[in-house]
Amino acid sequence: MTHKKTDTIEVAAAKAGFSRATGYRLAADPPPAREKNPRGRRRPDPLADIFDTVVVPILEENPDIRPVGVFEAVMSRHPELDPGVRRTLERRIRTWRAEHGAEKDVIFRQKHEPGRQGLSDFTHMGALGVTVAGQALDHMLYHFRLAWSGFAHAHVVLGGESFTALAEGLQDALWHLGGAPREHRTDSLSAAFCNLDKDAAEDMTGRYRALCEHYGMEATRNNRGVAHENGSIEGPHGHLKRRIADALALRGSSDFEDLDAYRRFVADVVGRANAHRSRAIEAEGAVLQDLPVDRTVDYEPISVNITSSSGFILRRVFYTVPSRLIGHRLGGRVYDDRIELFLSGTHLLTLPRGRAGATGPNVHVVNYRHVIHSLKKKPMALLNLVYRDELFPREAYRHCFEKALERLTEREACRLAVGLLALAHEESCEAELAAEIDRALKVGRLPDPGELKARFAPRRGKMPSVDVTRPPLVGYGSLLSAGDAA
Repeated sequence: MTHKKTDTIEVAAAKAGFSRATGYRLAADPPPAREKNPRGRRRPDPLADIFDTVVVPILEENPDIRPVGVFEAVMSRHPELDPGVRRTLERRIRTWRAEHGAEKDVIFRQKHEPGRQGLSDFTHMGALGVTVAGQALDHMLYHFRLAWSGFAHAHVVLGGESFTALAEGLQDALWHLGGAPREHRTDSLSAAFCNLDKDAAEDMTGRYRALCEHYGMEATRNNRGVAHENGSIEGPHGHLKRRIADALALRGSSDFEDLDAYRRFVADVVGRANAHRSRAIEAEGAVLQDLPVDRTVDYEPISVNITSSSGFILRRVFYTVPSRLIGHRLGGRVYDDRIELFLSGTHLLTLPRGRAGATGPNVHVVNYRHVIHSLKKKPMALLNLVYRDELFPREAYRHCFEKALERLTEREACRLAVGLLALAHEESCEAELAAEIDRALKVGRLPDPGELKARFAPRRGKMPSVDVTRPPLVGYGSLLSAGDAA
């Protein structure tokens, strides 16, 4: 309109960046010089009589009540109201709380200093549907992260948020990183804190304190129930799980051959994420504290007695060991996923760790190789053995025993099952023998132990007869003479 005072409509529109048609339209109908008054209500306010007298007292007495709860209370007192008033009520409550509501917590964004803070936490992974050898893997991830550079480390945890999982994962992260931050921060992990009442002066566990002191780190934690105070790792939990989910989708399968294969997969995903931050990680690594000479303990020491059942019970889990250890007292180390046993300081064997539920019967971690030689002498013991189902190393052996019970006498069924287990142990053909058992069961017959033994047992060859001709002793004299001449 300013250009129109001195120029034609076409020129004024061009200077203003309008088309010629827009210029003529604005010239014919100029915009108002000031805004119009806001439009008033077109219908009566349905909350005019009840908001101050009914809704506001509810909000004042119950600051955290949801708008839908207020709506239900209002409708119960005033059923004549139209249910469509709900949205109007929600907007009115939101406005009232902005003017009269309680103060809200403020999140204070932090500026992180290189080399100062590392954070640890655990996150559940069940939603990804990971399986190992076709079995669902109930697990968590221990997640460590440096606040400044974003360096990350993840460790697959089979149990809960235990100290052994925390210590093993944290130390793996620090030694992979090559240094330690000055502060280690967690939430209220029971693995690190006793979580006593708020007036307790010190509730840090002794093992966790010793772990942090070993690496020269100050142990801190956020306020209980305030997850956003650990935002530097709570948010990256989601990023890490999405990265793993994407990698599983590209892989085409969530099933892994064994646990080690899945751990390598997770390490590869985390490693690629760290590669994008390599410059920042390298810069922060230069200001980290030096690591001590050795790692500290990342296990729980135990001592167990081996009973006449060729095993021991630890936390409602029964473990079998070779029967030659019956009567001995063994030392052990409990890790997150395994138990290592020692006799007089000498490592004997490693057992997979089992976990019993909060309720229910005991769990059995059984290796049939530990007891098969005794079971061969007493095959009927298999019939009512308390850990019978866990004794079978593969489903084929269990199915065979069940079918044998249906078709044979109990004694014959037990002898057949024990004989197959003994053959698998003595000839180291567990997987191949299981495949043969499956083939026999699919055609509706029980496997023939004699036929299988002839197939898998090594053939004993005959020793060849070798005729050795002794040379005459006089020949040695000629050899000595030849030696003197030389």
